[in-house]
Amino acid sequence: MWNRKNRYKVAKDAVRHALAHAYFDRRKKKGNFRQLWNLKINAATRAEGMTYSRFIEALTKKNIQLDRKILADLAQNNKEIFKQIMEEAKR
Repeated sequence: MWNRKNRYKVAKDAVRHALAHAYFDRRKKKGNFRQLWNLKINAATRAEGMTYSRFIEALTKKNIQLDRKILADLAQNNKEIFKQIMEEAKR
């Protein structure tokens, strides 16, 4: 396609662009996952009558150090444990 298979300059340019996009997309992936984790946590906290920002603030004040990846997994798969964490944060 577009002579990339038999023209060295065009192929080299295509590889350079592909590597640049791969680098930036690896960085963007981290932000995408964090956004997804925040959405999951927000949905679970709103179901319990609290907002995401108040929940994270309460966790920080109580010095409960769980990262968003773990919290999102608990919110999705272990709702009872997530409720216990929310109750601890509310106190």
